[in-house]
Amino acid sequence: MDLIERIKAKENGFSKGQKKLADYILKEYDKAAFLTASKLGKAAGVSESTVVRFAYELDYDGYPQLQKAMNVIVKTQSSSLQRLEGAAERYGNQNLLKSILKTDTDRIRETIAEIDEEEFEKAVNSIVSARKVYIIGARSSGFLAEFLGYYLRMILDEVHVVDFTGEAGVFEQIHRIQPDDVFIGISFPRYSRITAQVQQFASRAGATTIAITDSMQSPMTSRSKVNLIAKSDVIAVVDSLTAPLSVINALAVAISIRMKDQVSERFKILEDMWKEYDIYDKKLL
Repeated sequence: MDLIERIKAKENGFSKGQKKLADYILKEYDKAAFLTASKLGKAAGVSESTVVRFAYELDYDGYPQLQKAMNVIVKTQSSSLQRLEGAAERYGNQNLLKSILKTDTDRIRETIAEIDEEEFEKAVNSIVSARKVYIIGARSSGFLAEFLGYYLRMILDEVHVVDFTGEAGVFEQIHRIQPDDVFIGISFPRYSRITAQVQQFASRAGATTIAITDSMQSPMTSRSKVNLIAKSDVIAVVDSLTAPLSVINALAVAISIRMKDQVSERFKILEDMWKEYDIYDKKLL
């Protein structure tokens, strides 16, 4: 169960202080998620010990887990205005540049600790052996899809990044997908409904589906055969996708190494073309 479901399931057994805290979290989760236990207690008008006991009452292993649960709600349900207000609360009195760099660094560390290397190898093997590769990413995840597509097109013959030209057009672009194809769906909070639906269509067609997302609780994972989990964050109106981009880098590098001979031939042709048409500026500034 998510945090809201846990609160509703146990609210009849809450003490007066816990009810007060629960009300504050439900109404102000976008602010509560970034507070220490002490500051959250102060904001809700209860003691720090009440906050800690509340976490255990909800079957979390302490306040850090409760805070993570609140962050999930912020990612999936908060509006852009709420995110902006939360960022002001989170970073307002700090060195903004270093604080955000630290946030990105923390998400990369979490990804290193939690990502499943066997799933990563499955993804590489599937992509290398695929007839065609389809990639989709909506809104802020769109640049990740384009980035992955850009490099995979240098390595593989049939790589298609799905273009968002209206919902019907999205489905039309993959309507010929086959069981020997791979479909890569990229989605991070707030999750795109259409990305999950198209991934489901690809799965029903028998294609190998790969999800690049932030959690096994993501709507993408239930429709995917392979799941690559990369931690993301929300910074004001910006989705922090540094860790997902790093995982995509690793994916492209692993595939190029796996297909070294073919890639070498392709890059020889490309380098000759770039040289002939003077694509890159050789002048030193």
